Amino acid sequence: MHLGPLEILLILLIVLLLFGAKKLPELARGIGQSAREFKKGLQEGDAKEKQEEPKA
Repeated sequence: MHLGPLEILLILLIVLLLFGAKKLPELARGIGQSAREFKKGLQEGDAKEKQEEPKA
């Protein structure tokens, strides 16, 4: 599924209406922190997987 610029703008407008302008920076900060933690978890999982691979 591909989102065009109009759809993205509409989603952002709905988010703005739901959360208000004062909550948006806090919401964006939380999303960024969650994304960093997720990426860190993926990297740690890959590192563990490489360590546990038996050498043939």
